[in-house]
Amino acid sequence: MNAQVATKQATDPQTPPLPEARPQSLGLSPTRLARMSDAFKREIDKGTIPGVTVMVARRGQIGWFEALGRQNPAESAPMTRDSIFRIYSMTKPIISIGIMQLVEDGFLLLSEPLTKYIPEFSAQKVGVENNGKFDLVPLQRPITIQDLLRHTSGLTNDTAGNGPLQQMYQQSRIRDRGISNAEHAAIVAGMPLLCQPGAEWNYSRSTDILGRIIEIVSGKRLSAYLTERILAPLQMTETAFHTAKENAHRLAEPFANDPWSGEAVKLIDMLEKPVMESGGGGLVSTTMDYARFCQMLLSGGSLDGDRIIGRKTLKAMASNHLDPSVRINGTLLSPGHGFGLGFAVRTHDGMAPFAGSAGQFFWSGVAGTFFWIDPAEELFAVFMSQGPGQRVYLRDLMRGLVYAAVE
Repeated sequence: MNAQVATKQATDPQTPPLPEARPQSLGLSPTRLARMSDAFKREIDKGTIPGVTVMVARRGQIGWFEALGRQNPAESAPMTRDSIFRIYSMTKPIISIGIMQLVEDGFLLLSEPLTKYIPEFSAQKVGVENNGKFDLVPLQRPITIQDLLRHTSGLTNDTAGNGPLQQMYQQSRIRDRGISNAEHAAIVAGMPLLCQPGAEWNYSRSTDILGRIIEIVSGKRLSAYLTERILAPLQMTETAFHTAKENAHRLAEPFANDPWSGEAVKLIDMLEKPVMESGGGGLVSTTMDYARFCQMLLSGGSLDGDRIIGRKTLKAMASNHLDPSVRINGTLLSPGHGFGLGFAVRTHDGMAPFAGSAGQFFWSGVAGTFFWIDPAEELFAVFMSQGPGQRVYLRDLMRGLVYAAVE
């Protein structure tokens, strides 16, 4: 059976599917897409990952959508098109759209200081490491909303290293899902910054703070705002900060131990309703739900007649906001890439060790989910898995396989 026909299996009826078409009608090679499926089947057979879902859409229609392998390695049930995944940091682009909606509505300015909305950050200083301790120095300028969106705030997180500041994060309660978004922001505000605002790109807790700003400005719980302004209009009915117990049979799970390192894999419980609604990584979703978000982005901010964000606002979000003076730390941004307002942005056709187009924008989740939008090719792709240790390998594999099929 051809994969494009096999994708007609039942999708959750509450989430309207995007239209589908034969790959060749969209300028996609069915032969090469079949090779993509074969490649992921090999990885599944090797024990790299329990299962995956793969979607490629072009010119407003899905050309390929497959579910491969097992949904849960401890059970025999196959992965399905409506399996539910922890999307972790793929929450960030949704939160960033929410913030920019408030900018469009006139409630926020990108240049405004964070302290206008969360005064606890007024006492924050930069920690300069000195023999394993911190010398605290004043901020040269305040953190702005733009800094939070582009990760130049000076904030960090508990996974970005093991220096003194990261250890402070690790020893705090920031991972406690039982605290509120307000309590989380207060904890982060009580710790030094890693650098001066605007000086460096450091992947951080910035988007969690943006989630708290949404609550303060809107007067609503973060989940309520997202549902009202983004998820319900896009009919993303399966995307939330947890899922109901009746969906337990649909949860995608990782191997108990990483197949490469042997270390235990610990992910959040998707059935647990958290107190903290993490704007940086708390959502669960399905492939089709996130595909509707992607199609909205590819379509310039609207889907099915519902405008979520303005076309020019989205263009600004998907543009590089890092000037050459900004030091980029870590390995999350490959050569030839910058960062916009909530998305990584490809700035050059070359330089990176994988195919793509200048102007494409994307992000991923630590458990193994990934998406990208390529306006030049009128294409988006969504990849879902639950394998933290294999995420970089699989997303780079996915990039090459998809672009090989573009005619």
